Amino acid sequence: MRIVIAVIALVACVHAGIWALTASHTTAPNFKGGQLASISYAPYEKSARPDQGGGVNVNQIRSDIKLLAPYTRALRLYSSTGGAEVVPSIAGEFGLKVTVGAWLDRDAERNEREVRSAIELARRHRNVNAIVVGNEAIFRGDLTPIGEANLDAAELDKIKKARSPSELKKIKEDVAVSRLIKVIQRVKRLSPVPVTTGEIWSVWRDHPELVSAVDYIAVHVLPYWEGVSEKIAVDTAIGSYELLRRLYPGKRIVIAEFGWPSAGYNLKNANPGPVEQATVLRTFASRAEAYGIDYNIVEAIDQPWKIVEGGVGPYWGMFDAAREPKFPWSGSITDPDHWKLAGLALLLAVLFSLPMLTLRAPTLRQTVLLSVSANIVGAWFATVFGYWDQHYFVLGAGFALWLGLGLLIPLVAIALARVDEVAAIAFGRKPRRLITVPAPALVPEQAAAVPKVSVHIPAHFEPPDMLKATLDSVARLDYPNFECVVVVNNTPDLAFWQPIKEHCLALGERFKFVNEQNVPGFKAGALRLALAHTAADAEIIGVIDADYVVHPDWLKDLAPLFADPKVGLVQAPQDHRDGDRSVMHHAMNGEYAGFFDIGMVQRNEVNAIITHGTMCLVRRVALDQAGNWSSDTICEDTDLGLTILELGWLAHYTNRRYGFGLLPDTFESYKKQRYRWAYGGFQIFKKHWRHFLPGASMLTREQKRQFAIGWLNWLGAECLGVGVAILNLLWVPVVAFAGIAIPDQILTIPILAAFTVSLLHFIALYRLRVAIRAGQTFGAIVAAMSMQWTVARAVTYGVVRDHLPFVRTAKGGRTSHANFPAFWEAVLGGLLLLGAVMLIATNDKEIREINIFAVVLVVQSLPFLAATAFAWIEATRMNEFAYWRGIGARMGELLPWRPAVAKIQARTDNRVEPTP
Repeated sequence: MRIVIAVIALVACVHAGIWALTASHTTAPNFKGGQLASISYAPYEKSARPDQGGGVNVNQIRSDIKLLAPYTRALRLYSSTGGAEVVPSIAGEFGLKVTVGAWLDRDAERNEREVRSAIELARRHRNVNAIVVGNEAIFRGDLTPIGEANLDAAELDKIKKARSPSELKKIKEDVAVSRLIKVIQRVKRLSPVPVTTGEIWSVWRDHPELVSAVDYIAVHVLPYWEGVSEKIAVDTAIGSYELLRRLYPGKRIVIAEFGWPSAGYNLKNANPGPVEQATVLRTFASRAEAYGIDYNIVEAIDQPWKIVEGGVGPYWGMFDAAREPKFPWSGSITDPDHWKLAGLALLLAVLFSLPMLTLRAPTLRQTVLLSVSANIVGAWFATVFGYWDQHYFVLGAGFALWLGLGLLIPLVAIALARVDEVAAIAFGRKPRRLITVPAPALVPEQAAAVPKVSVHIPAHFEPPDMLKATLDSVARLDYPNFECVVVVNNTPDLAFWQPIKEHCLALGERFKFVNEQNVPGFKAGALRLALAHTAADAEIIGVIDADYVVHPDWLKDLAPLFADPKVGLVQAPQDHRDGDRSVMHHAMNGEYAGFFDIGMVQRNEVNAIITHGTMCLVRRVALDQAGNWSSDTICEDTDLGLTILELGWLAHYTNRRYGFGLLPDTFESYKKQRYRWAYGGFQIFKKHWRHFLPGASMLTREQKRQFAIGWLNWLGAECLGVGVAILNLLWVPVVAFAGIAIPDQILTIPILAAFTVSLLHFIALYRLRVAIRAGQTFGAIVAAMSMQWTVARAVTYGVVRDHLPFVRTAKGGRTSHANFPAFWEAVLGGLLLLGAVMLIATNDKEIREINIFAVVLVVQSLPFLAATAFAWIEATRMNEFAYWRGIGARMGELLPWRPAVAKIQARTDNRVEPTP
């Protein structure tokens, strides 16, 4: 306990130190000008949208201007209607000048209202010092003609002379400039103050006729939108100003817009952020005041409705939407929320570390790994909170964020569970309950007292030769007191059951043959029938599948464990004797081995193993108490095992191999078997979850935790993987073509991190526990990934359907398939890769979040591509070992040196070879 507390405290201190090292302390010139020359102001509250008729609050405007008055000498407006017309009079109360705007777009009636109102405001209010007619109307194309509608004869004649698309574009822009000049000239005739228009620097550069039409140049210089780094943003702005000065000497020039966003995505080299905004604005204002440049800062207050402008749209204000200043204009520049988030991260990390106090005798390294993981997750949660607190969300964006988090939180929980398993196996104590030493040989006195075992073998359309081999191995069991009940059910074809009946007669009276038709309940029904034909004095029921060849020592080694009256179940692992049949089968066998050498060993430590329908021994009394084999689910074995544990019985597990069956014939059969297991697993969850409530069963807290994590880790992980992949796929067109709603790194990085954890978890535990070579481990990884879609489909069907028929796994080499067994996986994998390519190809703004999103899509495609690769390789020469040996030989001839051939690492501690 003391070690755990000390580790938690030490890792928390290191975590705090990292937050301290990453705290930004930036210096920038102190703004000594007293007040800024001008600030852009929009009189709208929070999410009110002027383009959708959002109203204004006069009291709020007065409060805003009172707030801004100490910071600026003037305000710039962009409209003269919709409530903005009240601003000049209120600004006059605080001694502020106002540059009014007349918004121009394709709505001619609104344009007329804007122009008339702007002129009226300039005439009525002495503090109005200029009128800006249009805001980037040329750059945004608001006045550019579309088609031939609303063109006068001269404009139409110009457009018809265009000889290329580029020339047509230039002519249309000239027409738009000509239209704007006419409006400016009209306003100038009626205005008592100077008149101009607001445009980006390149428009002024390319249209000297527009320069001649205005009283002064109102240039917008926004380096962020040009992808310029924040480090040279001010130099770039000053450079644009100097360029116009050289082009138009003697003309008054005002930098009518300069700003930097405090949040959002990067644009090429431009990085938004609170510290970056403070640094850029303070440096610019100081330089502009020193050079005598007239300027306007965009903008005064964040405008959340500008989410339509992209991720950075709402965040250009000096004040946030709550009217709180984002940064000081003098002194050190720091992120005001940094230490708040640090405190939250540390608090959450400590909370996530508390379960470590319940560990039984954890080691130092195990505790360190778990504590580090808890601190990483705490930091992520704090970052998520910071993102939520520092950003504005419309309904759709908020829903998308919380949907993403709702999917990611269980994904993070799964990653933590896998880290916990790695810590326990790599750094924890060795297994204490694992049965590794076979029982001593029986002396004659003991042999007479051993419990009778009834071995049950259910069969349904099984190849006779395969089943005969199983029966022969049972006949060789080195155990004095057993019987064997073979139940061939629902198999009317004489060719399948007659040879088995004759073989049982030949093997002797120990072997009982039962052949029944119309047996309900699938495999569970056959096992119930076998129990009905079991000898009355049989105390232990053994179950093996029809394809399993068992070792003579199976019962001799494991049956003595039932001497403890608390033991209700003893399970041995599954293994297979045809793993060298093909490359695909080799990979399958490696994937199966991982479960029996890793997961089952760990679950056994807390008496929470999963029962399998082969190589298991069950006390008959426990079977009766559990209500016999149930057909409520299609995984009757696991269902029974959990019920026995809920009744308080002990279970034992050994990872010594006492039986060897056959692998599924094809990849399609492999998928069907996994589908049945996953669907049955979800049925078991629905059937048993109430028994996990307090006092509902005799399950311990550790048992409940193992089963809950197991369900989440297997069923949940695959469903989440497919669900998130499909949602991301649907999001690709929005990101690629709408230019908005880019998934933030808080949503994409965890997906990559979870995948990395899963991969490292797989590799590390296989290296530590599973005695197979690296090549087979790689194949096992591919095989495990290839099942993601299958498991997800099974769980989805489990949600909407209560019962599906039991499907026998085809074995024995008599199965073929006509259709490509991974069609939908190929479709989804291809679409995810296509989506990634599309994102990269359309990311001309070089936004990092988009590139990360593309990487996420590639990673999410891997399970689907793994299934596609398995299905494709199955029918090719690449599925043959000889093919790869040939490639290896040719590579050896080409290389100047020949790599040493690795020896196959044999199992020496847990494998018992079958007797031929």
